[in-house]
Amino acid sequence: MNLLDLVVSPAYAQAAAPAGGSGFGMSLLFPILLIGVMYFLMIRPQMKRQKEHRGMLEKLAKGDEVLTNGGIAGTVTDIGENFITVEIADNVRIRVQKGAIANVLPKGTLKSA
Repeated sequence: MNLLDLVVSPAYAQAAAPAGGSGFGMSLLFPILLIGVMYFLMIRPQMKRQKEHRGMLEKLAKGDEVLTNGGIAGTVTDIGENFITVEIADNVRIRVQKGAIANVLPKGTLKSA
């Protein structure tokens, strides 16, 4: 017995694994199944939400009442390539990026508030 055997236990030979080719197939099945579950539970719904958001931004028109990600509600007065001008009060206009628009509100929502 030497000093190294006290720190690290010696490894002993084990019986050989039974001959069969199914071990590789089974070990490959779990990661493929995991990727499939992640796709249907995480990636696909996120892609669907992005597509809906892009469609909402494309349909945006002057006069629409919108809500930004920051919680600012206002009426769209001008639409550019990347930015939208939103009137939040009389003669008070701000420019926000198109991606910052969270929702399009139903007509008359701001007047009733």
